[in-house]
Amino acid sequence: MENLLSKEEMEAVINGDHGNPFAVLGIHKDKGSKSVFIRTYHPNTRSVELLDEQGNSMGFFTKIDERGFYQINLGPRDNFNYKLKIENDLGGVFTIHDPYRFPSILGDIDIYLLAEGNHLDMYKKLGAHVNTVDGVKGVSFAVWAPNAKRVSVVGNFNNWDGRVHVMRKHISCGVWDIFIPELTEGEVYKYEIKTQEDYILLKSDPVAFYSEKRPNTASIVYDINHYDWKDQNWMGYRAEYNSFDKPMSIYEVHLGSWRRKGENGCEYLTYREMAEYLVPYVVNMGFTHVEFLPLTEHPLDASWGYQVTGMFAPTSRFGNPDDFRYMIDTFHQAGIGVIMDWVPAHFPKDGHGLVEFDGTHLYEHADPRKGEHTDWGTKIYNYGRTEVCNFLCASAIYWLKEFHIDGLRVDAVASMLYLDYSRKNGEWIPNIYGGNENLEAIAFLRKMNELAYGQVSGAVTVAEESTAWPMVSRPTSMGGLGFGYKWNMGWMNDTLKYISHDPVHRKYHHGMLTFGLLYAFNENFILPISHDEVVHGKGSMLSKMPGDEWQKFANLRAYYGFMYTHPGKKLLFMGCEFGQDWEWNAEESLRWHLLQYPMYKGLQNCVRDLNLMYKGNAPLYEEDFDYRGFEWIEHSNADDSVISYMRKGHNPSDYLVVISNFTPVVREGFRIGVNELCNYQEIFNSDDVNYWGSGVKNEGLIAAETQDWNCKPYSIRVTLPPLATIVLKPMR
Repeated sequence: MENLLSKEEMEAVINGDHGNPFAVLGIHKDKGSKSVFIRTYHPNTRSVELLDEQGNSMGFFTKIDERGFYQINLGPRDNFNYKLKIENDLGGVFTIHDPYRFPSILGDIDIYLLAEGNHLDMYKKLGAHVNTVDGVKGVSFAVWAPNAKRVSVVGNFNNWDGRVHVMRKHISCGVWDIFIPELTEGEVYKYEIKTQEDYILLKSDPVAFYSEKRPNTASIVYDINHYDWKDQNWMGYRAEYNSFDKPMSIYEVHLGSWRRKGENGCEYLTYREMAEYLVPYVVNMGFTHVEFLPLTEHPLDASWGYQVTGMFAPTSRFGNPDDFRYMIDTFHQAGIGVIMDWVPAHFPKDGHGLVEFDGTHLYEHADPRKGEHTDWGTKIYNYGRTEVCNFLCASAIYWLKEFHIDGLRVDAVASMLYLDYSRKNGEWIPNIYGGNENLEAIAFLRKMNELAYGQVSGAVTVAEESTAWPMVSRPTSMGGLGFGYKWNMGWMNDTLKYISHDPVHRKYHHGMLTFGLLYAFNENFILPISHDEVVHGKGSMLSKMPGDEWQKFANLRAYYGFMYTHPGKKLLFMGCEFGQDWEWNAEESLRWHLLQYPMYKGLQNCVRDLNLMYKGNAPLYEEDFDYRGFEWIEHSNADDSVISYMRKGHNPSDYLVVISNFTPVVREGFRIGVNELCNYQEIFNSDDVNYWGSGVKNEGLIAAETQDWNCKPYSIRVTLPPLATIVLKPMR
């Protein structure tokens, strides 16, 4: 028989060094005699007995090595299914299926696509999956670690012993896999990786669907296939709902600090509790979408989720993956779209994560001039490696498909596009043409966007990109990056600087208010008042406003009125809608008690009505990204700090007139030009008494006069409230 095993091979199995244990362990047939023999390795055991499928004894294994290496010879026969009855050295007896008798769960096409770096359903093969193989239930594991000497699955089920469940390696794609019978959902596991230098690494699963709650870091077996969605109606019409000519007013939320519970307000609400409280709040406030700061698994609360270790796992801080699905489902049933921050720009150095995953720079660049963000203390993905690009693209598709996420907002795109981002001379490597553009990252972003829009109906992508990089939100066929939207950081910076000036000085900074219209239609812009504007000593939105308490609130209401009528979709960070008076602290709840005071409640009422007006008037959203949707009436009245303009819908005769007065002066009989000889009616006034304003308003109908003004054929005379934005609608 050819079943004799060399001492070297046996030692390699016992020491956990054998690169292909399936060639040694399990059931094998002698080439010459056709006799069958079975080998198994179980340290700390007294005996192993072979059982057939019915549980009948077929004899005891011979203990070849006292450390737990066994073999049994059976004579000529066909391969068959069997079990092992094991007595450990404490006298305990248990029966198992031999994991080394099961075939690989990877088919030839999987191996080919993984090797090619083009397996978009990679998450359906890699990671941990509850499976049935040869009629036996268990869990299949697969992980990419091409440079490892050995990879094992470890957990409580094998006493975290890396010698027990050593995986098989598919050399062509670098993936290791094993099916462990009789494991179930809920098992905690990691991968023990032995490097070529014989270091032992203990890593979380890069494609884990669920993880232990921090500070623990192990992965958890979770079946992602048993949630029963109730959002079929939403999924059927979201492509139309998310189109460019529909309203988009986004409420940005950090889930851990929107609201908390417990005696000291220290406990998080769960995903399901958020479905109960957050969903009706967003609906009542009139927002169309909610956007979450990253909810992928991350070890450090203080990172707000932006240092991700689990690109396929919703954070366990708030519940399990199906709890997360339930929250998304509830939003959808209420008609609210869900956008999630997604972070492919960098990853943290935590030892259980991706850094030097198999003992080599697998996911990151080896050269720190390309592979590290020194500002954030993080690693940069190697976008030029096809498997890494596939890993990230598959993650994007995973959230859009498996969790019905409606959009991904990609964080820190500028840091991906520029090789010299936040680097001094000598700290970066030019591209092959000598430039500072990261060609590999550009190719990745284009591919990711093409896949998102091509594979998932109604999905959108958003770039947080802070430079003048051209065509961020233009199709890749035009040479663009392919994003659907781009945050308008320039508009945000300019207008916040403007509004923070005392009104008496604003006339000297009038251009900050109007400059954004010079480039407003270069991209598909979202106007972002995000979390970044109310942290790190920047103060709250309210604290940026000049003047006494009344003027602060009036300024903020006027600014929001300007924002909601300006071209571009809208985004407002939680707390900003009611004027939270303290800059955002991720470690505590928003200050909801402030709503008992009329000034905060008034601002909340104002934002709610702005959302309702915005959604109810097509001129405010139909032509957000085309010059035909906007027309200046007066942009140069710096002395009065007044601007006026029209917003138009698809039909040019469907329009609104907007006037903002950024001084605390009431201007009566203020004349502005209009295009049409008809009556106009005030439909919004940020100085309304219901908003804690002074109540200066234009009653009834305002009749246009034949006097030309502002290069318009007609004009109207209106009263401008102090520090206020008003909106007029033609009444024919």
